[in-house]
Amino acid sequence: MNKLSTMTQADNISSEAAAEFWKAALHRDPRADGKFFFAVRSTHIYCRPTCPARRPLRQNAVFFRTTQEAEKNGYRPCRRCRPQEQLEAISLVKQAAKLLGGASEEDSIRLGPIAAQLHASTAKLRRVFHRVTGLSPREFAHAARLEKFKKMLREGVDISEALYACGYGSPSRVYEKTNAQLGMTPASYRKGGAGMKIGFTVAASSLGKVLVAGTERGISAVYLGDDERSLVSALQKEYPRAEIARSAASNESWLKEILSRVDGHAPSKDLPLDVQATAFQRRVWQELQKIPLGATRTYTQVARALGKPNSVRAVARACATNPTSIVVPCHRVIRTDGELAGYRWGLQRKQKLLEREGARA
Repeated sequence: MNKLSTMTQADNISSEAAAEFWKAALHRDPRADGKFFFAVRSTHIYCRPTCPARRPLRQNAVFFRTTQEAEKNGYRPCRRCRPQEQLEAISLVKQAAKLLGGASEEDSIRLGPIAAQLHASTAKLRRVFHRVTGLSPREFAHAARLEKFKKMLREGVDISEALYACGYGSPSRVYEKTNAQLGMTPASYRKGGAGMKIGFTVAASSLGKVLVAGTERGISAVYLGDDERSLVSALQKEYPRAEIARSAASNESWLKEILSRVDGHAPSKDLPLDVQATAFQRRVWQELQKIPLGATRTYTQVARALGKPNSVRAVARACATNPTSIVVPCHRVIRTDGELAGYRWGLQRKQKLLEREGARA
């Protein structure tokens, strides 16, 4: 028998890795795209993990880390998921991201020169950016600039030096564009939150410990866990020099409302938020708050609701980085096959929240 008919996995892939790859392929996990490819012995075709085609029998699946390995062993690319084109798109986005990350505020809007440098059209660059990252090039450039700015402030760089190094055109622009995302002035963030007052409360709930923290503007964190010390430590790590103290009058009312929601009750009042976020994260979190009690949405449905059907992976990332659990109900987002995806505070808590809300609804 020839190599093609007997191979069950590439030589450089262990049985344990193959088992993980098969699980990712079954769930069409978008996080696995680019990490491996699976081929079908009966059709001699290889695909991306997210390919919409019907899955083969396990014994007919072969795994490869690169398209070159798959083709070297006699497999041809799938015409539905086009694995080669996806790799080319990822490569293009990586190159463009590097250029956008170093662009000034004005340059980031003019994509023509960047597209020409990469031998691509402006339309294609926008299209692949949306497909791979879920963001427009402009949104990505702003997010990258903000992250760089925050990093420099944490390292103690002077604000004026940092804002010009990150490509902001003027001090007024940096204050205008970053205040909402930082949740404080750049000066306060540079000092690790020095001068900023954050009140927090920790209470027991039916799901373990709940930490609620916020500023006078609104809630900045809702953490779930088993150990109070680790929850407080996580808050202090984000704002090492802020004035963090137990409880504030407003926190008590916030905590009461959140504990009610933990038990599956419908919201009785709106809760203000004061969180750090990119423009895309904010859009995702706002969309999650529209999901009714007792209902769920898939990552794909959320992406479509945002008008970005190819941004499933970016939606998943935004859910994973949501700092205000319960208030922003990321637990209501599930996989297309109905399975529960990763939850920062544990899948058991996610399952219980959904069961309780379903019962109340």
